[in-house]
Amino acid sequence: MFGARSATGVCHSGGVTSPFDPLSFLHGPAMPNRFMLAPLTNCQSHADGTLSDDEHRWLTFRAQGGFGLTMTCAAHVQAVGQGFGGQLGVFGDEHLDGLTRLAADLNATGTVSYVQLHHAGMRSPAELIGTQPVSASDDAATGARALTTDEVEQVVADFVAAARRAERAGFHGVELHGAHGYLICQFLSPQINRRDDRYGGSLENRSRMLFDIVDGIRAECGPDFALAVRLSSDRFGIVSEEMVEVFARLVDTGQVDLVDMSLWDVWRNAKDGAHAGESLLDLFAGVDRGEVRLGVAGKIHDPADVRAVLDRGVDVAVLGRVGILHHDYPQLLAADDGFVPRRPPVGPEVLVAEGVSPTFVDYLASSFPGFVAI
Repeated sequence: MFGARSATGVCHSGGVTSPFDPLSFLHGPAMPNRFMLAPLTNCQSHADGTLSDDEHRWLTFRAQGGFGLTMTCAAHVQAVGQGFGGQLGVFGDEHLDGLTRLAADLNATGTVSYVQLHHAGMRSPAELIGTQPVSASDDAATGARALTTDEVEQVVADFVAAARRAERAGFHGVELHGAHGYLICQFLSPQINRRDDRYGGSLENRSRMLFDIVDGIRAECGPDFALAVRLSSDRFGIVSEEMVEVFARLVDTGQVDLVDMSLWDVWRNAKDGAHAGESLLDLFAGVDRGEVRLGVAGKIHDPADVRAVLDRGVDVAVLGRVGILHHDYPQLLAADDGFVPRRPPVGPEVLVAEGVSPTFVDYLASSFPGFVAI
């Protein structure tokens, strides 16, 4: 049950935390340092969701470069949950060979390896999936229809089956993508979710699918298999104070190892609700989380940014775009305290040298104006 839990608990980190301190979890192996590669859309895999050599190289290159936790891109758990072309799949056993090869090669570097489990929901393009997209409720803007209660239960089962598949492949854990307006986030949103069954209405009901998946993975996967959850702090119809409650309840379950907060900009303040004007970073770092770890993402670029978020009580610095620019960011910083990362725009040849395929370069150029020098 959800209660009026305060978000002003004691920060987990005590004293000064170095980016190179190891970090243990309730389940699974410890990270050798505090750097995590963000789960990044890259469009590099095959149309059927099987792993490509380009995606394999992109990820293993980051693991070899010293990232303590290497996360795949969002990997869809149902064929109809695909969100973008060239997306990695984890919805069928036909994906196991590639996933097994990837897990083995990541693990050989000493990184901790996770698959991010994903369903795009109403953000699945109909022309890509060949059918009408689905969501928590009907959505006229995207043409999505509401899942039936039985279909919601099947989505839960398919997330759990995907986690089992990732475990069979040899990954150390999985992360549930509950952020960025994708299906789990659509259920969490009081703006999008207008259901009147047990998956709609109150926050407890709107979060039921997420917690059913958490329960299912813990029941079906081994005790050494790690489980993370990515949440959005706001936007997409999400209410910050509700996400604090969801975070606190995830802690209370004792089943989750890491909560990965996607803040878009770690220095932003909450804009509305009970926490308007408060630092989002401090809001979530202030949750009394026991042994559950907190990662944050959003414009962490320079080494000073990494140190600043760790000093504010965060456990893991989640690097996205700068991890594209430097496959070996952790190693470069370890070798030189004065390391100054590149800033975009950068030429395609720089990105290719960093293990970014031409397909990924094209995606970056079209989706993030100013990132690639044309």
